[in-house]
Amino acid sequence: MASIQPQMVHGAMFDTNELVINMGPQHPSTHGVLRVVLRLDGEKVVDADVVMGYLHRGIEKLSENRNWTQIILLTDRMDYVAAATSNVGYCETVEKLLQLEVPRRARYVRTILCELQRIASHCLWVGTHAMDIGAMTVFLYAFRERELILDLFEEFCGARLTYNSMRIGGLPLDIPPGWDKKVLEFCKIMDVKIDEYETLLTHNRIWLERTKGVGVIGGAEATALGMCGPTLRGSGVARDVRKDEPYAAYDEMNFDVPIGTAGDTYDRYLVRMEEFRQSLRIIRQATEGLPEGPIVGKVPRLIKPAAGETYHAIESPKGELGYFIVSDGKSTNPYRFRVRPPSFCNLQALPRLVRGHMVADVVALIGSIDIVLGEVDR
Repeated sequence: MASIQPQMVHGAMFDTNELVINMGPQHPSTHGVLRVVLRLDGEKVVDADVVMGYLHRGIEKLSENRNWTQIILLTDRMDYVAAATSNVGYCETVEKLLQLEVPRRARYVRTILCELQRIASHCLWVGTHAMDIGAMTVFLYAFRERELILDLFEEFCGARLTYNSMRIGGLPLDIPPGWDKKVLEFCKIMDVKIDEYETLLTHNRIWLERTKGVGVIGGAEATALGMCGPTLRGSGVARDVRKDEPYAAYDEMNFDVPIGTAGDTYDRYLVRMEEFRQSLRIIRQATEGLPEGPIVGKVPRLIKPAAGETYHAIESPKGELGYFIVSDGKSTNPYRFRVRPPSFCNLQALPRLVRGHMVADVVALIGSIDIVLGEVDR
């Protein structure tokens, strides 16, 4: 038999030390149409290149051709699993530009909706993150509780995914009769369910092996890369817009900002688990102390802000969500509309996080960042 010789190209053998492969864009663990080009040495990641743009819909440019009110429903389509926080961020930015006073009751209801949305988003995160790593049960548990929150949103505004739940100056409608009692009942249920998630994961030896020491990044480097939200707080940086630059009714709420110490995937998990509990704490305070009064301020029928610009940020479930808007003082549309999305900013850190880890760890690291491609691409 003839021996098999290494293939020669132009007098040199193929270099088999490194292999370039595509993870995505059609891959369930990239949480959308994200393509990561991995350079591998065996199963070890040498480098990665994140390729985005597959879901680009031009929301920023569309918003420049819509009036100020019509833009609210476009913000739903960015982080489509946390539409309420996107609504609040945009409406408060316009209110800041207009120097508009929002009634206290509306600010309280906004706070309740934002924290319900944070829990719903974290439920989706913990379920899919666990399933990516191989734990199927948590996904079923977390979606069970997420459905309860979607029921509350449906009763409030009629929608379960893209809510269009805010208006410039306040809210479209007051809460339905008995809705606040249902919110408090949900809080009782969720208290028990968080313990169930932790029983399944927190001390599970397989979970620990897959998350501890994976994707370690220090606070200074994480800040330099523009990371934000639970991803940044997992590295020990206590940056939370709700505390640092309060909006809605957060200045009247007592809550803690959980932070990690190791800056690894496990710490990012622990931070979000504690955020579940802090969100419930905020919801109880806001619901039990809900003031009476109007739910919308004095808003002109035709919104046309004076010439000027402003930037305003809120703490979405994924991090600092900021809006920059410019008014020319003449048009009923924004002259410039720009979003600072937390998913996009956190994704910048992925190449740094995956270097030196195994291919299987890439899945865990994408999950630990918690991205939504609608917000990344816009």
